[in-house]
Amino acid sequence: MSIAENIEKVRNDIKEACVRSGRNYDDITILGVTKTVGADDIMCAVNEGICDLGENRVQEFMDKYGKIPNVKWHIIGHLQTNKVKYIIGKTKLIHSVDSLKLAEEIEKLSKKANVTTDILIEVNISGEETKSGISKEEILPLLEKLDEFSFVKVKGFMTMAPKFASEDEIRQIFRNLYKIFVDISRKKYNNISMEYLSMGMSSDYVIAVEEGANIVRIGSKIFKQ
Repeated sequence: MSIAENIEKVRNDIKEACVRSGRNYDDITILGVTKTVGADDIMCAVNEGICDLGENRVQEFMDKYGKIPNVKWHIIGHLQTNKVKYIIGKTKLIHSVDSLKLAEEIEKLSKKANVTTDILIEVNISGEETKSGISKEEILPLLEKLDEFSFVKVKGFMTMAPKFASEDEIRQIFRNLYKIFVDISRKKYNNISMEYLSMGMSSDYVIAVEEGANIVRIGSKIFKQ
C-alpha cells in the first residue's frame, strides 16, 4: 500500500472509532511519527494533510527541521536536559516532559529566548519500569510547581501502553489517564490547561481514540509500504 492509502486507512479507522465512542473526528490530530523516515516519504504524508510531525530524537529533528515546509513539529521521545537548547522556539509541543528538572531547563531557555513553550507531562500510568514518565501520584505535586512557571505552559498529558499488554490492559491504562485528564481540567490553574491527551501509536491508536485521546502518534501504519 502507498503512504496515501495507509493514511486513508488510518483515517477510516479513527472515524469508525469516533462513531463507536460518540466522538467528533475533527477533534483528533494524527501525528505522523517520522523517526528514520526520509524527506520524500514525509512530503507524501504532508501532501495528504498530515501536517503535525513527531520526532523521537533531537538530532534527527534538527536534521529535518526547516526542510519540510508548512508543518508543526512535536518532540515525542525522551528528552535530555542538555538537548533542550536545540529545540526551543521550534516545536508545537514537547510531549515527553517527565521531571521537574527538565521542565525547569525548558523554562530557563524559553525565558532566555523570550518564547513560550507548550508541553505535555509524560505519565507512566502502567507503572512499567522500562517506561519513562512520572507516576500518577506525582502528577499533582508536579503540576503545583509548574503552575508557577511563566514561559512553559502545560497543555495536557502523554502516555504509552506497554508493548505486550492485552487489549483490555491497554484500554484500562488509557481510560485511567483520561479520567485524570478530565479531573485536572476541572481544577483552577493559571498555567495549566488540559487541551491535549496524546495516547496511542500504530498498534493501539483505535483503542486510544475510543478512550479519549485527541492526539495519536502513528509511524509504521503511515510510512510502512
